Amino acid sequence: MRFSLQREVFLKPLGQVVNVVERRQTLPVLANLLVQVKDGQLSLTGTDLEVEMIARSAVDDAQDGETTIPARKLFDIVRALPDGSKVAVSQTGDKVTVQAGRSRFTLASLSANDFPSVDEVEATERVSVPESALKELIERTAFAMAQQDVRYYLNGLLFDLGDRRLRCVATDGHRLALCETALEAEGQTKRQIIVPRKGVTELQRLLEGGDRTLELEMGRNHIRVKRDDVTFTSKLIDGRFPDYEAVIPIGADREVRIDREVLRAALQRAAILSNEKYRGVRLEVSPGQLKINAHNPEQEEAQEEVEADTKVDDLAVGFNVNYLLDALSALRDENVVIALRDANSSALVREASNERCRHVVMPLRL
Repeated sequence: MRFSLQREVFLKPLGQVVNVVERRQTLPVLANLLVQVKDGQLSLTGTDLEVEMIARSAVDDAQDGETTIPARKLFDIVRALPDGSKVAVSQTGDKVTVQAGRSRFTLASLSANDFPSVDEVEATERVSVPESALKELIERTAFAMAQQDVRYYLNGLLFDLGDRRLRCVATDGHRLALCETALEAEGQTKRQIIVPRKGVTELQRLLEGGDRTLELEMGRNHIRVKRDDVTFTSKLIDGRFPDYEAVIPIGADREVRIDREVLRAALQRAAILSNEKYRGVRLEVSPGQLKINAHNPEQEEAQEEVEADTKVDDLAVGFNVNYLLDALSALRDENVVIALRDANSSALVREASNERCRHVVMPLRL
């Protein structure tokens, strides 16, 4: 096996697959990348048996073959080479040589036959989605995933495929984030799958936005995302996601319309003096304004008053300030609407211009 290409061209696919490789492995070959050259195209595969990433690139001076190379070492070597270097990789026996200018590195390789392959995805559903749309869905919801919750089905992101729309939903039991995009395809089947946290993180890192169209394939136990230069596969969490639509408050008709950045800055200032454990702030709504109060066990107190477009009178609700800030950071509009029902009900936070992305924050008793 032999191939050569520019350092920058090599670095991109390497960077895409190296993050999938865990630093601690059960099998030695899992520390390596599967490197395959065929018909002038280089294919790099990394896996941890849960998530698999395959990145492709055209190469020069190619001789077909395959082997596995230590992932982290190869990435660190290529990254440390000078800009504009031409990198040549060749295999002799069980050693792989990486050369660039006067630099030469010899790495130990393992047989490609030992490299595990992810099961073939027998796609039951296929949809096309613009890359920018999928990137936005994940960015606006992934922060609300649970971390190492015993309810394992919350440690991932729900992909809810419905009538001509794809929705991403995440919740940790205290807050919920939902965002959806329209799909062009007709007459789709309904399907819900849960992608684990690592899969979501790698997918988010991979997506670049732009107008390219991605192919999403959903199988019984896997999701596969295909782009011209990359194929991403992740196992799914085998569990049932809670009925998230039941969590979205109905009848929250007491609306507060407010400038997103002004509210975010006020909450950040109030948060400084909130209780470090509970992070509680109290929102008091009266016609034309919103008051934010925070205090802590040291008897310190913060008060903020913000102008708001509202007719709601005499309503006070407590919330975890971090959850409110996360929700505001995921929204894009200049103005946001906070819909409330009473002091003991969740708040619905959304953009003023549309309901495509919605965030639910549970109240805190203060």
